Amino acid sequence: MRLSAVPALLVTCFALAGCASTSGPEELVAGVATQEKTGSVDLPAAPVPSVGVGKTSRIGAQQTPQRQAPPQQDIAWTGPMPEPQAFVRETTVGMPLPAERPVAMLMPDSPEAEPAPRRGRMQIYSRQFRDAKPINFGRVSPRSYAVHGVDVSRWQGDIDWAKLRTQGANFAYIKATDGGDHLDPMFKTNWRGAKEAGIKRGAYHFFYWCRTAGEQADWFIRNVPRDPDALPPVIDVEWNGESNCKAKLSRARVLDKMQVFMDKLERYYGQRPIIYTAPDFYEDNLSGELLNYPFWLRAVAQHPSKVYPGRKWLFWQYSGSGLSHGVAGKIDLNVFHGSGEQWHSWIGPRTTLAQN
Repeated sequence: MRLSAVPALLVTCFALAGCASTSGPEELVAGVATQEKTGSVDLPAAPVPSVGVGKTSRIGAQQTPQRQAPPQQDIAWTGPMPEPQAFVRETTVGMPLPAERPVAMLMPDSPEAEPAPRRGRMQIYSRQFRDAKPINFGRVSPRSYAVHGVDVSRWQGDIDWAKLRTQGANFAYIKATDGGDHLDPMFKTNWRGAKEAGIKRGAYHFFYWCRTAGEQADWFIRNVPRDPDALPPVIDVEWNGESNCKAKLSRARVLDKMQVFMDKLERYYGQRPIIYTAPDFYEDNLSGELLNYPFWLRAVAQHPSKVYPGRKWLFWQYSGSGLSHGVAGKIDLNVFHGSGEQWHSWIGPRTTLAQN
């Protein structure tokens, strides 16, 4: 541009009352390895207000007043929700945490008849799975819950997702990554197949204790699309005797690394991650911890209330030996902690979960 054109441009700009600047595109976080910051997590003495884990829980809402949930309850829900507000930046590692108003829900004691789906709602298919090693869970068995699902990885091979859905797979968690450099070779195929079959899907990451949490979060973000219809991401934390990494870190170090990973995912996906774990790892590291996160618990011989006393949970993995049409071999079976109506509310456009 020539110098003589500058005054004319300025006059035109002011006349139109417009030379406004706009911010640039969102910073790209995928694929950038960051130095892990541990030892910086200041865990609160009391539970931090919880965040919605539905697809509209977005980072950046103002804190709202809370009411205490009634005691002796396993999960909490909200009814009609207000519009999203801006978050207050109060958390460890600089992560913004919202506050939500808890409303309690008791664990169902018996199956309920699922009404015909409303227009626009996904159909809930009843459980048709079998089990190679059936267990008698007592009065509150997996059949007591309305919404069943599966989790899969490369080991299930080629899956007929449409058939698997009709067998009772209303949701599916799909292995995406582990460590900082491994992508499950079937992830993209499974991610696309579950979506096409109308199954609610989410991705999970197997955490590797010999790699920095920041690198692992970046690797997950690089490979898992940010889909507003997806379920919240999952961090799978357990001791793995078959891994090359034999390290058993202290509880403080474990929590520190988990927090770095989960904060990064929450900032990117706008949903609070779910923690999947097994009994031995839970006892060593997670009992009494992370009360403001939803949990997915493995308990294949007893109800979670027996294996994880006092812990509220969102998903229960009750079998690793499931059998179903649509998949060869065995498959992990899971239930959602709630009724069919609560499932629709949780996956709906405005949904929150408190004190998970």
